[in-house]
Amino acid sequence: MDAGTTLDRRGFLQRGLTLGGVAVLSSCFPAEAQADRPAGGSRFSAAIIGHTGRGDYGHGLDVIFNGHPDVEVRAVADPDPTGRAQAQTRCHAPRSYAEYGELLATERPQLVAVGPRHTDQHHAIVSAVLRSGAHVIVEKPFTQTLAEADELNALAQKSNLQIVVAHQLRLAPSIQHLKRKLDEGLIGRLVAIQAHGKQDDRRAGGEDMIVLGTHLFDLMRYLAGDVASATAQIWQRGREVMKSDAHAASEAIGLVLGDEIEAQFQFRSGVTGAFTSRGRLRETLGPWGLTLLGDQGVVRILWEIDPRILLRQNAAWKAEAGTERWIPLAGDPGPSLPADQRGFPAANRRVLEDWLGAIRERRPPACSGVDGAKALEMALGVFQAGLERARVPFPLARRKHPLATEI
Repeated sequence: MDAGTTLDRRGFLQRGLTLGGVAVLSSCFPAEAQADRPAGGSRFSAAIIGHTGRGDYGHGLDVIFNGHPDVEVRAVADPDPTGRAQAQTRCHAPRSYAEYGELLATERPQLVAVGPRHTDQHHAIVSAVLRSGAHVIVEKPFTQTLAEADELNALAQKSNLQIVVAHQLRLAPSIQHLKRKLDEGLIGRLVAIQAHGKQDDRRAGGEDMIVLGTHLFDLMRYLAGDVASATAQIWQRGREVMKSDAHAASEAIGLVLGDEIEAQFQFRSGVTGAFTSRGRLRETLGPWGLTLLGDQGVVRILWEIDPRILLRQNAAWKAEAGTERWIPLAGDPGPSLPADQRGFPAANRRVLEDWLGAIRERRPPACSGVDGAKALEMALGVFQAGLERARVPFPLARRKHPLATEI
């Protein structure tokens, strides 16, 4: 078995993993014993699972533990010898494995980074990690279906383990500052959120929404709360879609639908939301991101790993006779961050610090598996609403993929 082989739950429980002729069953790894930080100030043991050429190691998840004083990297797994050697060098791991199952059984790490961005492997790998007794961080999107996400979250809860999904933007200093200012009434009462994806030529529409839209949806939920319902219009080559238009994405992230999407959300807080991904609007709408509409002003979040935030308040707009005047958000720490606090390494480090804090304090992490599942639910709800031409209530009753043949 290599790291690309699906390790299903039944196989893991019933067959065990054969290591040098010795069968090691999952019952050998009590999750509760692994869950807490070791006594005496010793460090967390960690490992990295990737798959070169099959989603590789995500956006820097192979080096997320590098240099952290509280974490000791023990091993990396990758079925490709060349990729495995390169990853081992990058993450300074003393050992490497072709099979992630062997790594988990031999090393028994307490923390595992699951890097592949291809979601077809997420459920199998994360399930194996949780059953070995380790906390896990996984690249987004979390899983391909809500049923998979539900199973993993239930397993983590039962085992007192923490799942983190790499939606780093909600922990960006600029976003944290903005959230505080919004709570203080920066733009009055939040009324609506408008989001648009990258809308690039190759993947505008459904693929854009699954690959990148979960970042947007996660932040929409962070600011507006849970979704009550969704409606959507989805087009393929200028006509409304049918289920037969569903197709595999360019990467192994499951089925997608449509090259143009307009979706609408109703949040339980009363806020409305919208999502657009249409290639012809890419130049018009500019960088992907969010616009927050309040009854006293507007905020634009220009999406980058280090986001930029612009503000237009109603009072200033009226005083200047309707002139569109966008100004940087006062007090935003983002523009003045030093170089070592910018980019993916810094964004991942913030997620890691919160994750370790959540483990020690026995609290949910900021970027939890539950939040990752709900961001995915928004995307899959759009597919369902677009196909049914109807408003779809949340949480979704259908937990399998809405584009799959089976119901």
